Amino acid sequence: MGISKSDHFNERQIEVATFAKALSHPARVAILEYLQKVDSCICGDIVNELPLAQPTISQHLKELKLAGIIKGSIEGNTICYCINKDNWAKFQVLVGNICCPPKSDSKTCC
Repeated sequence: MGISKSDHFNERQIEVATFAKALSHPARVAILEYLQKVDSCICGDIVNELPLAQPTISQHLKELKLAGIIKGSIEGNTICYCINKDNWAKFQVLVGNICCPPKSDSKTCC
């Protein structure tokens, strides 16, 4: 059996790519901004906030949940969502290490 291309990358690189893929659509960014703004679990309110159909929002929520950025709990007939604060903090550290790596004293770059 062949080696998949993901076998060439470490766990951190795969995690960053998974988070980045989940955030690669503006609707998902808008959903996260809304969840941060309300700072609580929400059930169905997102449909009233975004100019998208409920099935479309459900698909975006599914992608965010699969990446571990949000979590959901079932309450009656609805699923309530909130930001997975542990994974969100982890993502911020991972991205921070890419965007703002520790500075070295070496002057080897142009």
